[in-house]
Amino acid sequence: MKRKLRMAMVGGGLTSFIGPVHRKAIGIDGEIELVAGAFSIIPEESTATGEALYLDPSRVYLTYPEMFEKESKMPADKRVDFVSVVTPNHVHFGPSKMALENGFHVIVEKPIAFSLEEAQTLKKLVDQTGLVLALTHTYTGYPMVKEARHMVRSGVLGKIRKVYVEYPQGWLSKPLEKSGNMQASWRTDPKQSGMGGAIGDIGTHAANLAEYITDNKITEVCALLNTVVEGRRLDDDCSMLVRFDNGASGVLIATQVAAGDENNLNIRVYGEKGGLEWKQEEPNTLVVKWLDKPKEIMRAGWTYLSDDAKRFIRTPAGHPEGYLEAFANIYRGFTQAIRDYKPGVKTDYAKYDFPDVEDGVHGMTFVETVVRSAQSNEKWVKIN
Repeated sequence: MKRKLRMAMVGGGLTSFIGPVHRKAIGIDGEIELVAGAFSIIPEESTATGEALYLDPSRVYLTYPEMFEKESKMPADKRVDFVSVVTPNHVHFGPSKMALENGFHVIVEKPIAFSLEEAQTLKKLVDQTGLVLALTHTYTGYPMVKEARHMVRSGVLGKIRKVYVEYPQGWLSKPLEKSGNMQASWRTDPKQSGMGGAIGDIGTHAANLAEYITDNKITEVCALLNTVVEGRRLDDDCSMLVRFDNGASGVLIATQVAAGDENNLNIRVYGEKGGLEWKQEEPNTLVVKWLDKPKEIMRAGWTYLSDDAKRFIRTPAGHPEGYLEAFANIYRGFTQAIRDYKPGVKTDYAKYDFPDVEDGVHGMTFVETVVRSAQSNEKWVKIN
């Protein structure tokens, strides 16, 4: 396939937060062109978005069912290759399902769906069709996160024993949902966000990051969910003890009422011989701590890094590798998987290193288990 991949987008209109991020990210490698979209449930906004992006007006649709119906009938040299779903949570499932049913690959914002049942339905479709599905757990795209995972896998830290991961934000310290803030409105609405507030929005990122770096799954939680801002309908603060399948234990904190914090995702992982620390707000740095020698500061862009990290680095040492590049790294693996796709042959997701449908199902299982744990008098609740 010696051409750019053709992408359609569901959601991501002019007033969207995450849609423009995706569009900037796909431009970094020059492998993808946006050719179609159903950008908003408001017809005028979808049309205006298409105009602003210089798209062919005939491929700017007012609804995603219309888009799939018409795009699926186009000749192979014109129809889209995949669909990017960048809507609020309650509109992840419908477009993703319809895309797979019509033969399109999918990349979707997390969480993968509104409920575990919907997530499992998408997994069945991926298994049946063999099409590629990626999930944008963005933080796994950072090169130094990949270096951290490489170090754990190489065994230099010894068996992992302890994990601390936290994701404090402060932007919801006030009831912004009551002042017309669109992002706050849907994220705090159980009809649009799902059963989890902070735990679904950012807690899943923290859990996914911990599992990605340690290469182990969380199997049990002992959780506390709080709603700090009066009148809010979903949790805005959560903390929990966690257990991993290798026997390690840890602490996970996710809160959106940490006044003054921006996007302070950070993680510490400790093994028998040493530990490591990474902070999203300073993503080029990985701190490695040793039991019997001085700590090391590892930086993105240097030749001493593993190939796992180096193949995702885009800038020379000393130049920031940031959020957009992390998004682009997810798209890089996804597009390569599409280029290698052969009907009837199951995709080896480990080869491409991006979050997939299995991560999506596990993420929804995690959210539902945390909510159940918070409502239970039992100390520990297993993730089934």
